[in-house]
Amino acid sequence: MVSVEQPARGRRRSVQKRTAMLDAAQELFLADGYERTSVDAIAARANVSKRTVYDHFGEKELVYTAVMDRVSARFMMTIKAAIEEELPEGCDLRPGLLAFVRRVATDTFSSSDYVLFRKLGSLKYVGGRVRGTARNAPKEQVVHRMAQFIEAGMLRPGDPWRTAEHFIALTHLLAMDTLDPTEPSSQAELDDILVNGVDAFLRAYSPDAR
Repeated sequence: MVSVEQPARGRRRSVQKRTAMLDAAQELFLADGYERTSVDAIAARANVSKRTVYDHFGEKELVYTAVMDRVSARFMMTIKAAIEEELPEGCDLRPGLLAFVRRVATDTFSSSDYVLFRKLGSLKYVGGRVRGTARNAPKEQVVHRMAQFIEAGMLRPGDPWRTAEHFIALTHLLAMDTLDPTEPSSQAELDDILVNGVDAFLRAYSPDAR
């Protein structure tokens, strides 16, 4: 029994240490920025050795990536569900796109996880199209669906990444740059921006667009 319990306790301690290090790194990144946060500071805040941080994550950039992965995981499920349910294969494109942008805006804009994701994501430039990064994970889901729409002839031929970037810029990014979507008084204006953005996107990317 002892031999079974000891490894289990060891795993629990390892998970607890990892959580403490991620919590410490997140606090320091937000307070001091990415560049001014050191592995030494993360270790001190988490009450572990510098070697423990390196053993769990490696260099500071990988600690940052792990923090971003943890923050993004929760609202990524919302985006995935919105794509699957509002933009299924063969959907009517305009109603589907409108339903998607409205659902994402409603379910994520006021989410503390999403606010935290945007704050952390602004701390370090990782390149606009670096695949597989937590920062680009939400966009990659949209890119994948846009590629399917292009292949099906529902959108004009083009680069799925650029297509997705234009779609996001005309809808969610414009809304976030223009107003505070979490304010109740902004809801009508938010919807107006989303509708106009979808229509502008379709004027540019519909198969017969010139």
